Amino acid sequence: MSHRIDRVNELLKREIGTVIQKDYEWHGALVTVSAVETTQDIKEAKVWISVLGGRVDNVLDKLNHDHGSIQKKISKRVVLKSMPVLSFRHDGSAERGVEIVNLLDEVAKLPTAKDSDPE
Repeated sequence: MSHRIDRVNELLKREIGTVIQKDYEWHGALVTVSAVETTQDIKEAKVWISVLGGRVDNVLDKLNHDHGSIQKKISKRVVLKSMPVLSFRHDGSAERGVEIVNLLDEVAKLPTAKDSDPE
C-alpha cells in the first residue's frame, strides 16, 4: 500500500471517528473506528467499527443508512479530489480481546499444582 493511501486512511479514520462521537448518541455503547481501508483509486472506503456494550446491528444499520451525511460532513473538513463512498463493517477484535482477557483472569483464579521438590 502506498504512503498516500496510508495517510488518507488515517485521516479518514480520525475524521469519521470525530463525527461518530460528536453527532451520534449510542445509549451506553462505545463505538470507535478501528480502521479504514481505501481503494487505490480512493473511490470506496471500508470503515471498520468496534462496538462495546451495544448492539452491533443497530449501530451498523444507522451508520450505513447515514453514510451520505457522514461523507458530506467529512468532505467539509478533508480536502480530497473525490470523497470515497463509505461502507461500515463490524470489527470484532475488541470484543475478542475483552473475552480473552476475561478468560485469562478466570484461568489465573484456578488452583495451581504445587511444586514438588525431589529429594
